[in-house]
Amino acid sequence: MLRLTRAPNIAIAALWADALQQAGIAASVQRYFLSGIAGELPPDQCLPEVWLTHDEEEPRARELLHALQNMPQRRWLCRCGEIVEGGFEQCWQCGAAMPPEPA
Repeated sequence: MLRLTRAPNIAIAALWADALQQAGIAASVQRYFLSGIAGELPPDQCLPEVWLTHDEEEPRARELLHALQNMPQRRWLCRCGEIVEGGFEQCWQCGAAMPPEPA
């Protein structure tokens, strides 16, 4: 087993591990419940970690993790005139779907 990374919180660790698993990479979250003793141990020792089952999957896992951590943010103009920013694919104002990007 190989520690891939530490996550800032358990929700992010679970999302990263799930994305890796969806890509066919065996991953798990360790230190899942350790945040409860933060203060008794140094805080950086209580962060959740994402571990790989198979060390040889590390290059592909790091590539996927980098892509997850650096997703491009979009900005688009909805037909109702609202500017929608971030990773949203639906307008918060009127509920319209993001128009398809030109090819």
